[in-house]
Amino acid sequence: MWNILDPNGPLPSDADRPATPAQLNILSLIHGDEGYDTVESWQDRALCAQTDPEAFFPEKGGSTREAKRVCVRCEVKAECLEYALEHDERFGIWGGLSERERRKLKRRA
Repeated sequence: MWNILDPNGPLPSDADRPATPAQLNILSLIHGDEGYDTVESWQDRALCAQTDPEAFFPEKGGSTREAKRVCVRCEVKAECLEYALEHDERFGIWGGLSERERRKLKRRA
């Protein structure tokens, strides 16, 4: 299993497939490459940082259930969703919502 906290760690089982831009974005957030200088930013406390990133970026038509189960228990779910909405994240599960669910939320707002 690929460890999102270690970008130099082993790749996913299908090593020929490069990381998606969204996966690389999460890595940069977790590692503080976006200017998050707080001692304990929301990314540091995110449960997704401790789990398999592939669950948060399922293939088209794939299940989001596993990722959403993690999000339900995450203390920074609101911050994560806010970030995704502000940065127009188009892929993955952020703050417990899929891209389609985030689009619906933005339309209602």
